[in-house]
Amino acid sequence: MAKKKPQDPDEGRIIVCRNKKARHEYFLEDRLEAGMVLSGAEVKSLRLGKANLTDSYARVTDLEVWLVNLHISPYPWAHNGNHDPERPRKLLLKRKEIRKLYGKTQEQGQALIPLVIYFKNGWAKVELALAKGKKTHDKREDVKKREADREMSRALRHRHKEY
Repeated sequence: MAKKKPQDPDEGRIIVCRNKKARHEYFLEDRLEAGMVLSGAEVKSLRLGKANLTDSYARVTDLEVWLVNLHISPYPWAHNGNHDPERPRKLLLKRKEIRKLYGKTQEQGQALIPLVIYFKNGWAKVELALAKGKKTHDKREDVKKREADREMSRALRHRHKEY
């Protein structure tokens, strides 16, 4: 029996992969959903969960949005017509959204970062976020805050056990 894929209960989407580094490396601002133009072997490979979002980003060129450095492993049972694992993939967005993204990515330090690849109603989608890079001191502050929250929750748990 095949292993069940993790499913987001509130949206009914089957998650293929996440970009775990994104929240650590960037301040995430606006988020949007985009469709992807894929070949048949790429879709089958995604359904097997063979994708990697590390170091990938989106770029706006000539009123088109392209996802760069996304690695989708070749489908093992597709002998002819298999795809290049790291080819740029076109994203499907409305023209108004593309113009807005183009304007925002031209600002200093803004980037389009993919967060999650998932299937929604059978269609492969990617969640993009407008992001600003974090400095080293910002990352340290996040780690300190996370550790302080952990310590508080531990202390509260110990306190509840005493009563």
